[in-house]
Amino acid sequence: MSSLSQSQFYAQLKKYYTFYTGGFILFVIALAILEYMGLPDKWIGYIFLGATIALYAGIGIMSKTADVSEYYVAGRRVPAVFNGMATGADWMSAASFIGMAGTLYLTGYDGLAFVMGWTGGYVLVALFLAPYLRKFGQFTIPDFLGARYGGNLPRTIGVIAAIICSFVYVVAQIYGVGIITARLTGMEFQIGVFVGLAGILVCSFLGGMRAVTWTQVAQYIILIIAYMIPVVWLSVKHTGNPVPQIAYGQVLQQVTAKENELNDPTTVLGAAEASVRAIHKERQLAAEAQIKALQDAMASGAADTIVGEARARLDAELADLNAAPAPDTKKIEAKQKEIAELTGPDALLAKLKKTADGAKKASGPVSAHAAAFSGKGAEKKLLKENPNATEAEIAAAKAEDQAESNKKRLNFIALVLCLMVGTASLPHILMRYYTTPSVREARKSVFWSLFFIFLLYFTAPALAVLVKFEVYNNLIGSSFASLPAWVANWAAVDPTLMKLADLNKDGLVQLAELTIGGDLVVLATPEIAGLPYVISGMVAAGGLAAALSTADGLLLTIANALSHDVYYKMIDPQASTIRRLAISKGLLLVVALVAAYTASLKPGDILFLVGAAFSLAASAFFPALVLGVFWKRANYLGAVLGMVAGLAICMYYMYTTYDFFGGVAANEWFGIKPIAAGVFGMPAGFLGVIIGSLLSSAPAKDIQDLVDHVRYPSLDSDIKTEAA
Repeated sequence: MSSLSQSQFYAQLKKYYTFYTGGFILFVIALAILEYMGLPDKWIGYIFLGATIALYAGIGIMSKTADVSEYYVAGRRVPAVFNGMATGADWMSAASFIGMAGTLYLTGYDGLAFVMGWTGGYVLVALFLAPYLRKFGQFTIPDFLGARYGGNLPRTIGVIAAIICSFVYVVAQIYGVGIITARLTGMEFQIGVFVGLAGILVCSFLGGMRAVTWTQVAQYIILIIAYMIPVVWLSVKHTGNPVPQIAYGQVLQQVTAKENELNDPTTVLGAAEASVRAIHKERQLAAEAQIKALQDAMASGAADTIVGEARARLDAELADLNAAPAPDTKKIEAKQKEIAELTGPDALLAKLKKTADGAKKASGPVSAHAAAFSGKGAEKKLLKENPNATEAEIAAAKAEDQAESNKKRLNFIALVLCLMVGTASLPHILMRYYTTPSVREARKSVFWSLFFIFLLYFTAPALAVLVKFEVYNNLIGSSFASLPAWVANWAAVDPTLMKLADLNKDGLVQLAELTIGGDLVVLATPEIAGLPYVISGMVAAGGLAAALSTADGLLLTIANALSHDVYYKMIDPQASTIRRLAISKGLLLVVALVAAYTASLKPGDILFLVGAAFSLAASAFFPALVLGVFWKRANYLGAVLGMVAGLAICMYYMYTTYDFFGGVAANEWFGIKPIAAGVFGMPAGFLGVIIGSLLSSAPAKDIQDLVDHVRYPSLDSDIKTEAA
């Protein structure tokens, strides 16, 4: 394509997406008018869901292609600005859109690790990988590994690693799709997963990267508008300032004052909180006593009796639920699942430990949102309970607080590192830089990607603080008899997202009686703020756009790895274009269905799944990619050892420490959480590459010439290294 035709293409894109943005705004205004005229909330949800999926399907149909270059890399003609928007949508997954503000809401300062890690990761992309991979000019990351290190084994390991980390990531997106669809339409979560899947497939299935790219640009426009409107509204409501990124500091001060009040037993709210925390403490002690009894029984061979008694209690509770005048289907299903999971003493022990840990956390003081790496508050608690505590007791409490603070700081640093390096290693992100017309455009594209992502990331901390202020001031201390409608609405979607029980029977809501899941915060913000339901529908549509955009790219990465890198490169190099694309589409459908089924099992919260994907990518890819670009001595054996070692260590650590797999916190190394497993896998990967390379002969001269070629990308033009 000539520079003139590229310019015309760019101008045409700007015109199309300007009209599209205006049309979306008019669509929202029209729905707002219909809501005012009496259109039911459910119908607004159906319209948003149907309209957005129809839009993405339309783009997919118009972008349908049988051209290999168009299908895999969008014809390498995506302008930097639009590739930046597409990358932003690809990047702003369900975790970013739904989970980021929720994590900041729940963890405060500690949650900034995600903001810092994900943003900083693009610096690594710009410095170490994007321009070099674009100069290489092929289709996939395994393409680079196969060419750089020679032979099919590095390519195969790259394919396996790409599938693993992309699959984990896509499960998180489909999980988010299920939550959003269930909230929009009222259908069951499991059904919502598969309904939302249709929206994912219509683009990636029909038009590959070409359709995915232009859909992602459209999705970015929706999601950024949807994210900004509620937080701007809350900012104006509480501060009078429409710029929440600047204004939320004064709200944070009020949140801190409320936290101090809730932790002070001499105040009305503080006394009520203390009574609920005492109940949680009793539950903790009871669970710990049951744990000890079970462990003793397991040692003596009498554990089956205790398990039988526990199962009998659950059976009796299930019978009571079934006998109720109006049986609650969700509670019955939850109880049936609980019975099914009680498979033996180990399962019961894990359940009791989880109960004890939850009660212990709920019995503690309110965590300070603005405090960096705060301890457990052991010293403060000791002095309140025992003003005459000895110096030794005070010193022990201080040591406990310091140990907790050090653990949080270490996990913060480890998570930032994993997210940064993972960002620079995820195949579906790196593939986006194959789609630009030149190396120069790839460099510019990284800048625009960071800019568009920054708009959301800089806003998430403000949203978390403003929502927490709303909850503290309008929900805590209110009557159970007059709860806002959004509480019941979200409790009906998923009890893990919203749970509320009057533990101390005073008829008032205390913070320790309230459980809010991080995945709820953004989606519920319009309702919490008292905005019209059409805004809730728009936010849900934004979350759906975020999840779908990322899922499209991930599914395409998996399918392309199998069809291009395995089938075409290793099995049938003579395969026709039609056959290659048919196999890619078939594999994409299979992977999507398997991922949807996995998501329906609710394997973990969205943010953990995403974090795990980043750790896996950092461990498997980053050492081999970076050393492959910057160290000529890196060779076949080094790449194989490095990728296998990094991936194996990372997966082992997750398996032994994450509760979904039966892991326990006692297996953690240095107290590092499983979400940051990449902090162990990545060094193993580097060591593997270095040791393997030094123990075997240097790469051939043509491989070293390839490194020189890739290392010095032209700023003016692109070397023609197009894939066959």
